[in-house]
Amino acid sequence: MGVAENSKSTYLELQRKKVFRYVIFKIDEKKKEVVVEKTGGPSESYDDFTASLPEADCRYAVYDFDFVTSENCQKSKIFFIAWSPSVSKIRSKMLYATSKDRFRRELQGIHYEIQATDPTEMDLEVIRERAR
Repeated sequence: MGVAENSKSTYLELQRKKVFRYVIFKIDEKKKEVVVEKTGGPSESYDDFTASLPEADCRYAVYDFDFVTSENCQKSKIFFIAWSPSVSKIRSKMLYATSKDRFRRELQGIHYEIQATDPTEMDLEVIRERAR
């Protein structure tokens, strides 16, 4: 499975320029590559992000989480989320599972990775705990 050039450049815009809060990627089976499905602007919330993930299909996503440390420092951590809902088709789960490592290697600078099969596994509290 290849990675579309646009997928890499969109990720770099999130990472370096903070143009996006999140990017959702999907596998285009016809092109046999990972492509950008949706981006969220810097003002979008974590709820906006989770609402953008399909309930019954797999996706990869990158989320730029901003927070303030206990020392009152502004920080940002980038999360890679492998979204594989338990109700998605077996074929989709297999395709995303076997392509994940290759795609993940293309994205330099990811701080944390989360594998989620339901929304509670990637709840905002989970993200906060990991980022600290």
